[in-house]
Amino acid sequence: MTDLPLTYSSEVAAARAEGRAIVALESTIITHGMPYPQNVETARLVEADIRAAGAVPATMAVMDGRIHVGLEDADLDRLAQARDVAKLSRADLALCLAQGGIGATTVAATMICSALAGISVFATGGIGGVHQGAADSFDISADLRELSETPVTVVAAGAKAILDLPKTLEVLETLGVPVIAYGQDAFPAFWSRDSGLAAPLRLNSAAEIAASHRMRATLGLPGGQLVANPIPVEAEIPSAALAPVIADAQAEADAQGIRGKAVTPFLLQRLFEMTEGATLTANIALVRNNARLAAQIARALVETRSA
Repeated sequence: MTDLPLTYSSEVAAARAEGRAIVALESTIITHGMPYPQNVETARLVEADIRAAGAVPATMAVMDGRIHVGLEDADLDRLAQARDVAKLSRADLALCLAQGGIGATTVAATMICSALAGISVFATGGIGGVHQGAADSFDISADLRELSETPVTVVAAGAKAILDLPKTLEVLETLGVPVIAYGQDAFPAFWSRDSGLAAPLRLNSAAEIAASHRMRATLGLPGGQLVANPIPVEAEIPSAALAPVIADAQAEADAQGIRGKAVTPFLLQRLFEMTEGATLTANIALVRNNARLAAQIARALVETRSA
């Protein structure tokens, strides 16, 4: 495995050498989720939150034929301003690397890169899932299968509210993925704390989540865990207020024939416009909240290992 195309930032390399807690971060939120310079400002805020919670951030991206595990300041600036950045999942990660391209990692690709780098915990905004109308389109995110195959604990604010959440939970159950709500019984819906659906599992502490991660490894169970961490109360947009807006945005996407990887960026942009920026403000709050919890889980895993 020594020939893996991994480049560690100086901070992550030092953390690995010292056995410190590390939290992976995706990069599509930088390249496809926010405009410049807000994207790089938010990325640095999230990294700072992880450091403040006692862990080291490792933002993942593909540049010049290498998987970057953690980004130096210059690399982060370059990625934030780059044009035509590929949105990488399991299907196209290897091709982008082989061609020396530049790519941002989705949840699925970040999980793969994290596992290759020996990182067990990953913080994101929300996972992908089953899209509306999937009975006809078969549009289901690769994130769900990745959660069933790659042993990384993913901290998210549930699945993105633009998705078919009942079907997303059904697919996760079929694939054997533990879906753990943090501190509540309801499954959160990204910008909203309560989707109206019950979470399959509940845990109330980072230590419990870390213990579950370790027990899955002991049992030899494949795949990771989804930790559904509700958005902070003060940042929430109630689901009842968002539902009609999401429906209108989805209708626009259908009318314009938008499909595949283009759907989520289109819907998020339209929701940003239709809510006058409220969804982006909430998005930043929930990502930072997830980063803080992920750091606690990563620390608990390190403390358990060294005990």
